[in-house]
Amino acid sequence: MLEIHKSIVLDENRKPIAVQIPIEEFERMEEVIENYGLSRLMDEVADDEQLSVQEAKHFYRSLKEDVES
Repeated sequence: MLEIHKSIVLDENRKPIAVQIPIEEFERMEEVIENYGLSRLMDEVADDEQLSVQEAKHFYRSLKEDVES
């Protein structure tokens, strides 16, 4: 499990209003979330039609042409 060293920021009434964490831990949390999202996306498209290399090249060329025009 990812260990998080957090500091609670309080307002003048001692009410918690924010949390501070070291930047390295924040970056690790971002990486974990991005990997989870990528994994979910890969699962969603696992059964989609796959293109051959030639079909993929043709498809990406057509995208480039659409952007340039």
